[in-house]
Amino acid sequence: MDDHPLVRDGIAFALQLQSDMELVGEATDGLDAVSAFRRHRPDVTLMDLQMPNMNGVEATVKIREEFPNAKIIVLTTYSGDIQASRALKAGAVGYILKNMLRTELMDTIRRVYAGQRRIPAEIAQQIAEHISADELSAREIEVLRHVAGGCSNKVVADNLRLSEDTIKAHMRSILEKLQANDRTHAVTIAMRRGLFEG
Repeated sequence: MDDHPLVRDGIAFALQLQSDMELVGEATDGLDAVSAFRRHRPDVTLMDLQMPNMNGVEATVKIREEFPNAKIIVLTTYSGDIQASRALKAGAVGYILKNMLRTELMDTIRRVYAGQRRIPAEIAQQIAEHISADELSAREIEVLRHVAGGCSNKVVADNLRLSEDTIKAHMRSILEKLQANDRTHAVTIAMRRGLFEG
């Protein structure tokens, strides 16, 4: 379930070539994905993380609430470990990058159908290496979002109705948790890992 027609068409064509697979439904956004799942109850679902109306993580949560045994493979262009972690916590059993579709998709579908989990080594390594990034508090992420928007500590403090010293303390904590050299580095790390998504 992907919001981009070219990606969906490419996947649909590839599935048609497989004698042991059948495409039973498609969706253009997260809400449509949940409805389509209810109608078709597929053995395996491909779920894009970035979709309008409801993202892939939220759609995965909704589907798994109703159908706890749903086998969902998350599909994304983004290798950020925070997004991977969120998707897996939401109940996804597979995770594949769109640049791996040509080589990994069919094998991933077959393995997930057989009851295995499938996470690319590079994603698993990023999750393991940067697990502490998930420990940023909601407030710290909010502060970092303002910093990413180019705000100084004073402006962030004014926007959040906090003291400038409190913002400085949050920034020290953020730099330490992300092992960042400075504010710009912290923002870069957060963006790369998907901390601002969802």
